[in-house]
Amino acid sequence: MLLQAPLQALRLRSSAPSLPAISWRTAGPIAGVVVVTLLLLSPWYGYHRDELYFRLLGQSPAWGYFDQPPLTPLLARLSTTLFGDTIVGLRVVPALCAGLLILLGTAITRELGGDRSAQTLAAAGLGTGMFPLVAGHTLLTQSADFVFWTACMLFVLRALLRGDGRWWVAAGAVAGAATFNKHLIVLLITGLATGLLISVGLAVKGPRAVFADRWFWSGALLAAVIASPNLLYQATHGWPQLAMAATLSEQENRIMFVPMLVALLSMGGFVIAVAGWLWLRRRQETRALAIASLVTILLGLVSGGRADYVAGSVIFAFVAGCVPVTAWTRSRVARRRTVWWGLLGSSVIGIAVALPLLPLPALNFSPNEVSRESVGWPRFVAQVAGVHRRLPAGTVVLTSNYGEAGALDRFAPGIPVYSGHNELWYQGPPPETARTVVAVGMPPAGLRARFGSCASAGVIDLGTGVANEEQGLPITVCSGLRTSWKTAWPDFKHAS
Repeated sequence: MLLQAPLQALRLRSSAPSLPAISWRTAGPIAGVVVVTLLLLSPWYGYHRDELYFRLLGQSPAWGYFDQPPLTPLLARLSTTLFGDTIVGLRVVPALCAGLLILLGTAITRELGGDRSAQTLAAAGLGTGMFPLVAGHTLLTQSADFVFWTACMLFVLRALLRGDGRWWVAAGAVAGAATFNKHLIVLLITGLATGLLISVGLAVKGPRAVFADRWFWSGALLAAVIASPNLLYQATHGWPQLAMAATLSEQENRIMFVPMLVALLSMGGFVIAVAGWLWLRRRQETRALAIASLVTILLGLVSGGRADYVAGSVIFAFVAGCVPVTAWTRSRVARRRTVWWGLLGSSVIGIAVALPLLPLPALNFSPNEVSRESVGWPRFVAQVAGVHRRLPAGTVVLTSNYGEAGALDRFAPGIPVYSGHNELWYQGPPPETARTVVAVGMPPAGLRARFGSCASAGVIDLGTGVANEEQGLPITVCSGLRTSWKTAWPDFKHAS
C-alpha cells in the first residue's frame, strides 16, 4: 500500500500536463532529406570491409557467429535480396536506420516537454552528427545499434514519466532484440539498473515505485527470454564474445575515448549533450537516466572499448539537452543564433569526414577509418584474380582478413576463397586436394614453414593513393603443403 501512493502520484502528475505535439513537419522532412542524401551518396568510394564480410556471412544465416550476433549479416541478406545485390541495395537499411534514429530522438525530446523548436534542434543535430551519418552511409553493426539504444531509452523514459508500467515491457522487448545485433546493450541495462538503484538510495519516489511494478519485472523477464537464444549460442560455443571483447579492448581506445566522445555528433552537439545531462540529473524523475548514461560511458572507457560503443548515451543526452537549450534561447534571438550556428557550424567538418565527399588523397588525414577502408576493392580483386588465373586448376586463395575474402566473393565469385579470420576460420579449411594457394596479406616467412615452396607474386597496389590496410600487402604463391589442411588449419586462426 505504501508503494502504491508514489506510483499513483506519478500517474496523476504525468497525465496532468499534456505533451507538446510531435513536430512531424520538421522532423519528418529532416529525416527524409537525410535518407535520400545517404542513398544518393551510397555508391561513392565503395564497400567497406565490414559490409563485404556481412554480405558474405549473410549467405549462410546462423543463430550466431564467433565475432557477433546474427542480425547485421541477416540485414545485409535482406537488403540485397529486396533492393539488389549492389552497394546501393546493401545500404538501404543503414539509410533507413539513420532516418528512424532522427524520429526516435525527436520523440525523446518531445517526451521531455520539448516544443517544436527543441524537436527541430534535436532532428537537425542527429541529421548532421558525424557518427550517425557514418552508420547511416555504411552498413555497420552500429547502424541498428543506435536505433535499439534510442528506442530503449525512449520507452524507459515513458515508463518513468507517464507512470505507465506497460512501457517497461516495450523496453524489455527492444533490449532483448538488441542482443541479436550487438551485446553492448548489456552496458545500457547495467547503467539503467545502477541508475534506478542509486535513485532509490537517494529516496527518489519514481524509481522506488518501479521495483514494485509487476510490469517492470515482466519487461526484464521478456528481455531475458528474447535474448536467450544468444545466451544459449554463447554457452554452447565456449563464450566466444568474451574472447572477442578481450581482443578488441585496446589501450589506444582508452586514449582516444574522450576525443572521439566529443566528436560523436559535433562539438556543438557535445556541448548540448553536457547541458542535457546536467538538466536530467537535476530532475528527480530523470535522475536515474542521467546516472545510467554516465555509467555506460564509464563502462565503455574502463573496458577499453571505442567511444561509438556507447554513442547511444550521448545521443540521449543530446536530444534531452535540446529542451533546456531552446528554453534558454527563447528570450533572445542572439542566443538562438549562437546555438544554431554553433551546432551546424561545428557539424560541417563532421559531415565532410563522415560522408564520401573528400578527394581520395585527403582520406590519409581523415579520422574516419571507414572511408579509408572503403576504396580500391575492385582493383584488389582484379590483381589477386590475375595471379589466380595463371595457376593450375584447384588453386585456392587464402586471405588474411574477412574484408579480402568478402571482396573476392563479391567481385570474383568463381574463385574459391578461405580465411582464418574470425568466423571464416570456422567455415573450414580448403579441401585436401588444394596443394597450391594464393596467399594474400600473410608474412612469407610464416608460409614457408607450412609449404615446400613459396614465391612472391607482387604486392597489392590499389592505385588510389590511400594508405589503408590493404595497400602494399604481399601476394605469395605457395605449393606443396607439408601436412594435411586439417593439421595446418589451426595455425591460420586469428581474431581482430
